[in-house]
Amino acid sequence: MEHTVSCYDCGATAPLGARKRCPCGEPLWVDIDASGFEWAETGSVDDMWRYTEVLPVTEPVGVPPGGTPLSRAERLDEYAGCTLFLKHEGQNPTGSFKDRGSAVGTAATVETGRKWIGTVSHGNMALSTSAYAASAGLECAVFVPADTPPARLELIARHDPHIFGVKGDYGRLYADTLSLETEANFVNSDTPLRVAGQKTIVYEILEQLAPTAPDAIALPVSSGGQASAVWKAINELRRAGAIDDDEVPRLYLCQAAACDPIATAYRNDEPEVTPVTAGETIAVSIANADPPSGTRALTAVRDTEGAVVSVPDEAIRDAMDRIATRAGVSVEPSSAVAVAGLRKLSQTDVIEPSDRVVAILTGSGYKELSGADIRSRTIDLADLERELASVVDA
Repeated sequence: MEHTVSCYDCGATAPLGARKRCPCGEPLWVDIDASGFEWAETGSVDDMWRYTEVLPVTEPVGVPPGGTPLSRAERLDEYAGCTLFLKHEGQNPTGSFKDRGSAVGTAATVETGRKWIGTVSHGNMALSTSAYAASAGLECAVFVPADTPPARLELIARHDPHIFGVKGDYGRLYADTLSLETEANFVNSDTPLRVAGQKTIVYEILEQLAPTAPDAIALPVSSGGQASAVWKAINELRRAGAIDDDEVPRLYLCQAAACDPIATAYRNDEPEVTPVTAGETIAVSIANADPPSGTRALTAVRDTEGAVVSVPDEAIRDAMDRIATRAGVSVEPSSAVAVAGLRKLSQTDVIEPSDRVVAILTGSGYKELSGADIRSRTIDLADLERELASVVDA
């Protein structure tokens, strides 16, 4: 089946693969007819290939992503200010939600007969793309900022991609790779194939929570690609009649305060997202000062009557700690932004305790060390019982 891509804004269309951005400047996404889609009778989701009928590829590649757990987080309800569910994307094969888009992008590259795939990334997407490229026998070109930490480069290098550390503006690097005349199929953060794969997270959430949809979905936002994917899935399911108009979840997008262009545009009631000057933040993975799908993400928020919020690093650290100690899940700082954002929204009465909200935990916290102080002490074996009693019976 021949697929097309279209612009959410001006409606222009093109064959899939012809271009990744519209001449009007906005991003494109893959057109899918989901009219025949039906939920499975079992309500269980093994992996994202359960939704092949609404994907632009037919043959899976690599270790199947998706099918990640959705759990109630009662011990975080009071902290987040809502009835909280956690979507654990850190349980994907390479530890982040990026695997969904990488799997589709890689499969499409194979189906078109190309031998190279590429991406621009701070870390998770580079790791994910190189892993799926390796599984499919493709060569992979990864472009990272020149100051990417060695520990992160070591993780990416395990799959033997061609790694390029680039000096210069990251936003320009993103755009320049999409305009290159090359055989490498670049699957960057908001390109049509990546968005097509990442939208499956919403299909899963709604199927896992059936028969009742959540009141809202909260997620971190950087380029705007994942927010676009969430909105894309909602639009497809609404047109297919799989969810009613009154069941559409509100989208809450969360950013780090030091780099929050989408939140800034939302607060100022601007029609478009414009670049900001980025400050330092622990949420490095979402520190995108000029998001290529920022305006599309902002449009998604307004369409679903949601909101965009930004939180300081102190709140992000606190949310990381609460998620780890009350839900038993270690997440990277950029993931914790979603729960920190919900807490702020609840404090301003944007959300209520009765609201059923899914927070997407986008990536695992087990990949890199933070340098935090560790609470530990050394004891003699002979003192085992006494030492344990000193804490258990305290």
